[in-house]
Amino acid sequence: MNTNTDPRMIHTDEQATAVVRETVPMAALTDFFGRAFGAVMAAAQAQGVQLAGPPFALYRGMPTEAVDVEAGFPVNAGFRDTDGVATGTLPEADAFEAIHVGPYDTLGTTYGTIQERMRTEGLNPSDTMWEYYLSDPGTEPDPAKWQTRVVWPVA
Repeated sequence: MNTNTDPRMIHTDEQATAVVRETVPMAALTDFFGRAFGAVMAAAQAQGVQLAGPPFALYRGMPTEAVDVEAGFPVNAGFRDTDGVATGTLPEADAFEAIHVGPYDTLGTTYGTIQERMRTEGLNPSDTMWEYYLSDPGTEPDPAKWQTRVVWPVA
């Protein structure tokens, strides 16, 4: 069962992040996320920097066989680049957001819904978008209940 909230226009504020950025084959994303989230949590803890939100992944360009992705966490001020973990930002932007409920492999339907809404309103999507992972598969084993917040800025 997939239920997607209707996309709605939001304004995001710039948010400092700590991330691992790589070009990753689509088939290897899950492994990359595990490695990246672990590295960022360890680096933030070592620096005494608070995580400021759920884990996320920011994508640059439309995914093909491989995707330019950075994964990590929003952080409070003070994080410094460290071995393999870099500072970053989620940009200030006008964007559409929708909550995707269901397994990650059905996220394309939510992106399609957002894209359709942008087209209807005469807007063009940016080539950068991000997802916040609101559910922890470690504590919620049922993929049908996973929630992902998709944020797609307007170009």
